Amino acid sequence: MERTQLDNIISEVLRKAPDTSDILLTVGKPIQAEVHGKLTDIPTALLPTTLVPFQIESIVFCMVLNKLSGSLRLFQDLIGNGSCDLSYTLRGSCRFRVNIFFQRGSPSIVMRKMPSQIPTLSQLNMPPLFNRMADEQYGLVLLTGGTGTGKSTTLAALIDTINERHAKHILTLEDPVEFVHQHKLGTVNQRELGQDFDQFSSGLRSALRQAPKVILVGEIRDRETIEIALQASETGHLVLGTLHTSDTGQTINRIIGMFDLAEERLIRQRLSQALKYVVSQRLMPRLGGGRVAALEILVNNLRIRELIVNGETGEKNFYNVVESGEAYGMFTFDQHLAKLFQEEAISEVTAMNTASVRSRLAQSINRIKVIRGESVTNIQSLELDMTYDEHNNMD
Repeated sequence: MERTQLDNIISEVLRKAPDTSDILLTVGKPIQAEVHGKLTDIPTALLPTTLVPFQIESIVFCMVLNKLSGSLRLFQDLIGNGSCDLSYTLRGSCRFRVNIFFQRGSPSIVMRKMPSQIPTLSQLNMPPLFNRMADEQYGLVLLTGGTGTGKSTTLAALIDTINERHAKHILTLEDPVEFVHQHKLGTVNQRELGQDFDQFSSGLRSALRQAPKVILVGEIRDRETIEIALQASETGHLVLGTLHTSDTGQTINRIIGMFDLAEERLIRQRLSQALKYVVSQRLMPRLGGGRVAALEILVNNLRIRELIVNGETGEKNFYNVVESGEAYGMFTFDQHLAKLFQEEAISEVTAMNTASVRSRLAQSINRIKVIRGESVTNIQSLELDMTYDEHNNMD
């Protein structure tokens, strides 16, 4: 397939479904677009019916060969590991983060549409604490969550804020480069895995010799990468990174779990000193259309530092400390979900399905419903059974 043909297919999908977040190409289905979390079939002029393997294979070759110097590495990843990641630019329009993978012996493609403009923190409705993060001089800031929860978008907005405010050298290590940053008050160099460096650990190690003040690590995947990230944050760099963890407490425990028991004491001490913030993010459908992010934010203070060093015990755990840390800007997912429900941004069902501790969230939602004058129970009426004594005496 020619590049112009592929561009025409993608353009037609976007014309028919302007709010597309992902484009899926899978054998046995027509081209599909995900709009506000739901898949819709989008037949196109060039691919009007159910897709067959050779059609997707031709698109794969078009995308991978378009990467020029990185194409060999992408083919090796696809054949050796069963999947590969790359970026694709629709000329004059937008960029996509692409994952190509095999399923049942046939290739499939998922294309995540990236916004053409980098959103601001205020546009993303991020709390004021993010402005403090942008002004940090050193330390470790982690953004966590599952795939597709908006981590890259939030980090791009944070990097853009630093770029606007500070005359600093900002270096990013990404797989692939998603948002393209323009030089502003700061200078931004963006490096792509497979094209500009071979592994996150080696890219991060070489970054220490490239005089950055801010380093973005697209994904912290292993012990070596987190160890170098800690070293960088301890030597005067602000390091931003992502992990695939579900909440703030699990993030800290996952990092500690990457190391041997013999090293645990030392890594707990280092992490307690280097860590500044952990932000966990989940994305859910907004009432009235669109999507909204729920956040959990941990700020490293004396109580958090004690938990990192000594570990969690009973009531002394990360959830409880974050829940009671409003004065420091901390809050749990359940607290933010209750706020979103109170603002009528999400439904009760959505909130409960996304909760970390459902009983805590249920109590908060019931309090909100009482204030609104809404019923907090499904029981419609109660009646006294006047025949209870008669039945009881008969027995």
